[in-house]
Amino acid sequence: MQLHHHFIKSYKANPQQICVYDQATGKDLTYKQVLQASLLVMDSIPSHDRFYIGIMLPTSAACLISILAVLMKGRVPVMINYSTGAQNNCLFAREKCGFEIILTTGKLLEKLGIQKDEHMILIEDLIKNAKVLSKVKVGLKSLKPDKFVYKGEDTDNSIVLFTSGSEKDPKAVPLSHKNITSNVEGLRERIDFNETDVFMAVLPNFHIYGLTTSLWLPIICGSSIVTQANPLEYETIAKNIKKYRATVLTATPTFFHGYNQKSEVGDFSTLRIAIAGGDKLTPIIRDSFFKKHGSEICEGYGTTETSPVISFNSPGMNKPGSVGKPLFNAKVKIVDLESEEKLGPNRIGKIYVKGDLVMNGYLGDYEESSIRIHAGWYDTGDMGLIDNDGFLWHKGRLKRFVKIGGEMVSLVAIEDKLESLLDEDTKCCLVDIPHPVRGNEIVAVISGDFEEKKIKNELKKMVAPISMPKHFVKIEEMPLMANGKVNFRDVQKSCHKIFFK
Repeated sequence: MQLHHHFIKSYKANPQQICVYDQATGKDLTYKQVLQASLLVMDSIPSHDRFYIGIMLPTSAACLISILAVLMKGRVPVMINYSTGAQNNCLFAREKCGFEIILTTGKLLEKLGIQKDEHMILIEDLIKNAKVLSKVKVGLKSLKPDKFVYKGEDTDNSIVLFTSGSEKDPKAVPLSHKNITSNVEGLRERIDFNETDVFMAVLPNFHIYGLTTSLWLPIICGSSIVTQANPLEYETIAKNIKKYRATVLTATPTFFHGYNQKSEVGDFSTLRIAIAGGDKLTPIIRDSFFKKHGSEICEGYGTTETSPVISFNSPGMNKPGSVGKPLFNAKVKIVDLESEEKLGPNRIGKIYVKGDLVMNGYLGDYEESSIRIHAGWYDTGDMGLIDNDGFLWHKGRLKRFVKIGGEMVSLVAIEDKLESLLDEDTKCCLVDIPHPVRGNEIVAVISGDFEEKKIKNELKKMVAPISMPKHFVKIEEMPLMANGKVNFRDVQKSCHKIFFK
């Protein structure tokens, strides 16, 4: 079954259930209202783009309606990241996928300082300018929506997203209806998500983490969604969790920290599921959240190419520090870095994943696809191990290991030690820079106040001499991606400017 048909199934089960509490407009929309709006937009979308249609919208009812409308029309949405150079990302996506139409809103364009071009269509104009006759037709279509929307195979592409680009240029990742449905099934097998749940949707839908866990998961379950366009509005989001009695929150550790800081004791009393992903969940964030709210944050792990969830901890099956057990419908193995032979428990190697959650390949990049996918196994580019209890432990990106004096050194492992010495609000990121003799040197970049001499002395007791950062750099604010992850490329570029003027 295709994803928009899953939505229709939820609509039929309870058409008057609130689908979206939309913070962008202040309106509460039922499943019936979302369906009718989606059909209206579907009928209004021009047909000259044959396969792909761009969507550049914040997390909102308008974004959900646009995605549904495009799928119902038999096209594939291409999600455009507007947080990191919207103009260039529009151009990049159009060239990569070969489309012209972009669905967006005037408010967003104004906020971004972008002039509307002839192929940009404003969602508010489509709905506002719809004729009475069109609305009557939509009302009739909503009685039997299956007859009027596109019917295809679950192996068809349902979305095109772009990798975060935190380490190098983004890659276009097409995910099928089957990919995302498989991921939702894996999540539901572990946790009883249902129509009584209220999801607090704070993550952007141009990243797969937000799209799957805050849009398709609640839609397929027939749940309600509270949409928040800006995840950095910490105080507002904390208040809305309390106001709407949210039961599910998926976010990055950075965002969890912000919500915790701006909340009061009791604000999150209705939360029964809190899952962190996209970055390492530190003990400081996990422990302070539990101390204040009595709720444990369960850490998970995934990639854009795996729709995204590969593994996650859950209440009653939570081993802090690990990224949980793999989904029941995902095969995971650890392979040797050199021989690619499968390794046994507690041995570190590359993480490979197989199953219906894995993409078929990158769009228009056969070479990169062939590098990453081997006989159905996806090479995540991450390092990790599986312990005796079957829990997966993420040890960092392979790119975040550096070779010094012939030894492989994990920057993530050093970061963990360094973070334990810093204040709760201080962030750190380690990068490597080239050195003519040693090959590489490690630089510790820290945002916030710290006593360098004291930190160095303490860190020397915790790490081997080869792992000790050679330089400490203080910055005002750590550069982050829209999903709260550290932007390693920007950090590294800053270090290169400092050390190689």
